[in-house]
Amino acid sequence: MAELGPSPLVSGSELPVDEARAAIARALQPLPPTPDNIVSLPLAQALGRVLAADLRSPIDVPAHDNSAMDGYALHGADLQADAPAALTALQVTVFAGAPFGGTVARGQCVRIMTGAVMPAGLDTVVPIELCRVDGDRVTIAAGALRAGENRRRRGEDLARGGVALPAGRVLRPADLGLAASLGLGELTVLRRLRVALFSTGDEIAPPGQPLAPGQVYDSNRFALMGALQRLGFEVVDLGLVRDDPAALRAAVDRAIDQADAVVTSGGVSMGDADYTRELLAERGEIGFWKVAMRPGRPFAFGPLHAAGGRAAWLFALPGNPVAALVTFYVFAREGLLRLAGAGMEPPPRLLARSAVAIRKRPGRSEYQRAIVARAADGLWEVRSSGSQGAGVLRSMSEANALLVLPHDRGSVEPGELVEVWPFDGLV
Repeated sequence: MAELGPSPLVSGSELPVDEARAAIARALQPLPPTPDNIVSLPLAQALGRVLAADLRSPIDVPAHDNSAMDGYALHGADLQADAPAALTALQVTVFAGAPFGGTVARGQCVRIMTGAVMPAGLDTVVPIELCRVDGDRVTIAAGALRAGENRRRRGEDLARGGVALPAGRVLRPADLGLAASLGLGELTVLRRLRVALFSTGDEIAPPGQPLAPGQVYDSNRFALMGALQRLGFEVVDLGLVRDDPAALRAAVDRAIDQADAVVTSGGVSMGDADYTRELLAERGEIGFWKVAMRPGRPFAFGPLHAAGGRAAWLFALPGNPVAALVTFYVFAREGLLRLAGAGMEPPPRLLARSAVAIRKRPGRSEYQRAIVARAADGLWEVRSSGSQGAGVLRSMSEANALLVLPHDRGSVEPGELVEVWPFDGLV
């Protein structure tokens, strides 16, 4: 269960996006690393999970001084700045995984392969291409390299006890490889954040059954479920909830009982049938915001409380399909990742050249569905993916990015640079 912080203020006027995001960030605290919130997983199951504590290396990496390339290992003191160095090569080659236990005296050298342990006393490796070899005589040109070059020192990548991965890291493929290179077979991670999800409205029908007059299919729940699953959360699907106070109350109580956070769509506007606002006001300290953005605008956030003392954070999104997804990416995504204990890394953002003129008034943020691609000159260029209506999900499906026009920006002329959020980093 997430720890509750201060509730953001309820706003009666349109709230800029940046202020709304800042209020959410101030309110939320990560899952604490208590025993109930920690699990140990085999490496093969840890991808995408959040590291519960700093991962410290049990060994030095590398474990020994070793050669950074193929060549001859020698005493750096034998090199000369003003004359060639002539050395005698021992009749042995040192391979990785097969340390040489013999002695290499001053004036001698030994053939060595990349990654092989440096023989005792040797501190320099000269590349093959800088050597002239004649039988057992190896000559190195004056000033070809300095003493100590091409040797990787023990622990230079990571010293024993050093932090290999920080707490809050969302584990990536390379992180699993790093843990394996340290000899670790398991990692201690935070449990998955549990997020309850439901849609509201009598006009909504589940896919797979006939539509009654005036109904539409529930697309929001499945789009949001996919967004939550892509972020690695455990989704508690509570289905569709009718516009009925008793049904809504029961759904909210189940959500608080089972989850750390609750994501809903629909029921946060000023419509006559939107009982959700009244119920949420009963259950928590919810801020009902009109956010200065398009698509979006109606949004609610805050803590919900149950009679037994449990609580969960609510993200109540608009009912229009595109508005629901956009407000999820703008507000809920980072908030939920913060709750999950993930170290906050902003999604990758690009500057791309607008292919067309875009009309916009300062005073609100706009998030347009767009396609970004390389133009003929190799620069990024962005264009609309189709209709920008808040209910047109097809243009969201065909898009590969959101084109972001900040609060204070006005219209855009063709060729001007605009900010783009690629879906590959966002979703």
